Amino acid sequence: MKDRLWWHKPLRVIQTNLQVKDTGLMNPEKIVREIDEMAGNVLVINTGGIYAWYRSKVKYHHINEYLPEDFDLLGEIIHECHKRNIRVVARFDFSKTHDYIFQQRPQWFVRDLNKKPRIYGKDRMGVWSLLLSTCINEGYRNDEVAVPVLNEVLDTYDIDGIFFNAPHYELCHCDTCKAKYYDIYKKPLPENPDDFERNWPSLCLKDNMDKLRKTVKAKRADVPIILYYGLYNDNLYDRTATADMICTEPQDVLSLGWDRIPPSWRPTLSIKMGRTLENYPKPFGIVHSCPGMDWRHTGLPTAEYMFWMSQIPASGGHIWHSITGFNDTISDKRIIKSVSDINHMIKKSEDYMDNAKPVSQTLLLWNSQQSSDGWAEGLTNTQVLFDILDNYQITLERLKNYKVVIIPENFDLSDDNAGIIKDYVEEGGSIIIEGTKKDSLLPILDIIGIEIDIVTSEYLAASYLRFEGGDNQLQKGLENTPLIPHRGMTAYCKPNEDTRVLATLVPPFAPLDAVGAPPERASILTPRTDLPLITLHEYGSGKVLFLSFQLSMLIREYKLNEHHQLVKNCVDMLLGRDRIFNMNRINGIQVNMYKKDNYLLIHFVNGIGQRPLVNNIPYHNLDFSVRLEENTRVKRIFSCIAGEKIEYTVEEGQLNCALNTLNVWDMVVVETEEIR
Repeated sequence: MKDRLWWHKPLRVIQTNLQVKDTGLMNPEKIVREIDEMAGNVLVINTGGIYAWYRSKVKYHHINEYLPEDFDLLGEIIHECHKRNIRVVARFDFSKTHDYIFQQRPQWFVRDLNKKPRIYGKDRMGVWSLLLSTCINEGYRNDEVAVPVLNEVLDTYDIDGIFFNAPHYELCHCDTCKAKYYDIYKKPLPENPDDFERNWPSLCLKDNMDKLRKTVKAKRADVPIILYYGLYNDNLYDRTATADMICTEPQDVLSLGWDRIPPSWRPTLSIKMGRTLENYPKPFGIVHSCPGMDWRHTGLPTAEYMFWMSQIPASGGHIWHSITGFNDTISDKRIIKSVSDINHMIKKSEDYMDNAKPVSQTLLLWNSQQSSDGWAEGLTNTQVLFDILDNYQITLERLKNYKVVIIPENFDLSDDNAGIIKDYVEEGGSIIIEGTKKDSLLPILDIIGIEIDIVTSEYLAASYLRFEGGDNQLQKGLENTPLIPHRGMTAYCKPNEDTRVLATLVPPFAPLDAVGAPPERASILTPRTDLPLITLHEYGSGKVLFLSFQLSMLIREYKLNEHHQLVKNCVDMLLGRDRIFNMNRINGIQVNMYKKDNYLLIHFVNGIGQRPLVNNIPYHNLDFSVRLEENTRVKRIFSCIAGEKIEYTVEEGQLNCALNTLNVWDMVVVETEEIR
């Protein structure tokens, strides 16, 4: 059998973001030995672009002034890596270059509406040249510099892969961009970027990367190209058209301020998006060690850092550590220990996870808006096993892999996608659709079970959701809470006769300026209406749960237990007896499950506590259950990473487990065998 390509195997990447003034401190043998000790098996190393880390002969390729004269630093690092079976990925950044090059070739640079170039760090102290942004459609990023630099490196060094940093389109009004825009769209380049054709930035990136990819492959077809992708408003098919692997960068930017730090699920969702590509290598998840690039010379709090990194392997991606410098220049030694600790944890799990497939019964359709963010948070913090899929990826075959599909508010349904969703429900699938506006609901109104007369409310406050009817599964865990908080927009609508109403609106009892003044007037004037907030309608062989209010907004803005519990209850009601995994809701614990051969692999990541996490808070006696496949029995169960004790019983095909202690991250391995 032909051996697998190296980049299809389990990878633990360490990127040393080198500082030119530290060049003289670099000892190749020591750096690579320490990468090996930290359990890295891939090194991403600065090679070319803004600075050449070798004696480049390409005109206008700026050479690092601090390079040693007596030996080839880059060549020695590659040699030492290969001695230890560590792969080397060459990092290039052609997005900027030095001001003296602008003097020689001013046509290569980004221009604003007034034809002024974009200058980075012009107020930076020290004896530095200015850096200017290069145009993605001009010579520096293409035939004049980037192409000959790639050819030079491939001819000179035995690199294993190529990574393009900062390859994206930057807003530019130069004449070259204007001409290209007119050639493609037959109209002038607009002054306002909001008026650009939507695919313009992506098309420019694709054209540039296609040229660079062809350059690389003409020299060495075996060298993979690695490109960024994003969780928001990106098209993965455009990225993979010019790349062999993709990477994402869910930075934990604490320097944004406490109330603006990225949500706790960002690494997980970023990897889930990358894994939507079928028959494609696992995505890389780049985790920076710093709490923001403005604080890049120190590290994240250890508990926060470990929580953030653990999500990458737990959600099925390859870890990619981004650190500033190398061990001798990293002053915050917590970083070195954390990188080493997580890599050694990954080594324990990676053979099991190699080619494992996600086990998810719920699919969230992703719209890159706040509504999908809210659903992501709700599903993550209720331990629902779910995947995500973007609008352009929807097919009936893919939807049929899931029992429940969630459509967030303002999801843009084309006629084709609306037809696919109708077919999915008719053939037995269940959907949860959230919507407050008639236009977004019209494409699938016939399967929702409400009449066409829909009116969007004003913003409601001091209002409530009331559960209706006996034996209402949506009230599970909320039996003593007949009213739960409601706010936001609501679609006033009327259900069809065959539609069941599960929750109704209790309208505002007072305007906000009077809700507490005085309390003697706090009585609810209208305790019950027939205005539905949640309805259930059967269509074909499937079911449609319609939420005519903004549950995703309530979760995102207020994070109340009632709203999280309602998310869990909605999904559980539609899954019914088919539910594979269950546990009581624990805010802060993430769960992902995979299957490989006769193994079930269940990941638990512990992010309990107020972020940024200062201390890891262990969770004890974590109970969960898994429904086993028919004609199988448990052979053994063990905690793969932490070695924690696991007690279990099996009753009527349901495996009931208790993990003694969950610290940061663990993977429970359930090995089954066929009953003969």
